[in-house]
Amino acid sequence: MTVEAEIREISKNARAAAFQMATCSPDKKNQTLLKIAAKIEQKKDFLKAENKKDLAYARDKELSDAMIDRLTLKDATLASMIEGLNYVVTLKDPVGEITRTWTRPNGLQVSRMRIPLGVICMIYESRPNVTIDAAGLCLKSGNAVILRGGSESFHSNQALSGIISEALQEAGLSPHAAQVIPMRDREAVNFLLEQEELIDLIIPRGGESLIRFVVNHSKIPVLKHYKGVCHVYVDEGADSDMAVDICINSKVQRPGVCNAMETMLVHQSIAGSFLPKVADEFKKAGVELRGCEKTLNILPDIKKAVEQDWYEEYLDLILAVKVVESMDAAISHMAKYGSRHTESIVTSDYARSKRFLKEVDSSVVLVNASTRFNDGGQLGLGAEIGISTSKLHAFGPMGLEELTTTKFAVLGDGQIRT
Repeated sequence: MTVEAEIREISKNARAAAFQMATCSPDKKNQTLLKIAAKIEQKKDFLKAENKKDLAYARDKELSDAMIDRLTLKDATLASMIEGLNYVVTLKDPVGEITRTWTRPNGLQVSRMRIPLGVICMIYESRPNVTIDAAGLCLKSGNAVILRGGSESFHSNQALSGIISEALQEAGLSPHAAQVIPMRDREAVNFLLEQEELIDLIIPRGGESLIRFVVNHSKIPVLKHYKGVCHVYVDEGADSDMAVDICINSKVQRPGVCNAMETMLVHQSIAGSFLPKVADEFKKAGVELRGCEKTLNILPDIKKAVEQDWYEEYLDLILAVKVVESMDAAISHMAKYGSRHTESIVTSDYARSKRFLKEVDSSVVLVNASTRFNDGGQLGLGAEIGISTSKLHAFGPMGLEELTTTKFAVLGDGQIRT
C-alpha cells in the first residue's frame, strides 16, 4: 500500500470511529482513559526503553537540548501523563450539554447542544506526552483523533499507540478512535492535510516553521499559534519582591516553552531601583539580558537590544528588557511585537489591572502571576491539546469544551412557517 493510500485508509477508519465516539457513554470513555493510565504504569520500563531509541536518534541528528528535553520520557513525565488522564476522568463530559435555551414567540423551544468536532488530526514535534494528552482529551470529548508525531519520537509514539489501542479494544471501542501514524515518511503530513472530507480540524503543535508549513498546505481548518512572544509588564508602584519572583519564574523555570517570558517591560518610575535588583537574580540564573537605551543607562554591562529582539521567541535563557514611560506604551509594545499568546502585569493598582485585562488582546492575560500559567492543566482544563492564538473557534489553551462545538436543537409541537 502506498503512503497516500495508507493515510486515506487511516482517515476513513477515523471517520467511522468518530460516529461511535460521538454516542459513547461518559462511563465507557472514562473506563478507557483509566485503562490507558494503568497500562502506562505497567509498561514504564518498556516505554523508557523505546524512548531511548528516540533519544539516540535525536542526538545523532544533533537536535537542540530543548528538543531533547521535550522528547525525554522521564519518570516524572510518565507520572504526569498518568495524572493528566486521571484528572480528565474527573472532568464533566461536555457532550450533550445544553448551553443555552430560549423560547420563540411561536412556542418553539430553541437550545444549543454541545457536540464533538468529529475527527481531529494532531501534527506535532518531539513531546511524546502530547500523544497521551491529545488522545485523552479527544476521546473524552467524543472525538476520534489521528496523531502524527515527529520522526524523532517515532518509537515512543508507536509504543504509546499500542497501549491506547489495547485500552480501546478492552473497553469495547474501535482502536481507530485514536491512531498514531505508523511511518516516518514526511509525505504522510502532506496527504493528511488533503483529507478534507474525512478530517474536521488540524492542530499543529511545535516550532513556527512546522506550523506555517501546515497552515500553508492544509485544505482543512487549522487551529494554531505560531510562537509565544510573551511579556511581563512591571507597573509603577508594583511590589518589587513580587515582581522579581514573577519575572524570574516566567523566564527561568522552563525557558524552552511557548509560555516563557521573552520581553520584560518596566515602568520608568521604578526602573532605577527594580532593574538592578532583578538583574542580579537573572545573572544568578544565567540569563543574558538585552536592553533598550534607557535600560543600558541603568545596566551598562548588558547587551544592547536591536529591533529584532522585540519580535524574538528565544526559547532560551535570553531576555529582552525595555523601560516604558507608561502603561499605554507597554500595551502598545505588546500589540506591535507580541504574538497574542500571554501577557502579565505586576501592579498594586486595581483599576489599572482591570484596564490591562480589558485592553490587552492575548489568549491569556494575567495580573500578578507568572506567564507560565498559560497551560490547560494549570488553568483547570485538564491536559491541554494545544494553545490557540487564532479566535476561530478557540482562543487560548484548548481543553474539553474547545474540542466541541454546538448545534441547534429545536423542539416544537406542530409549528409551521407562514
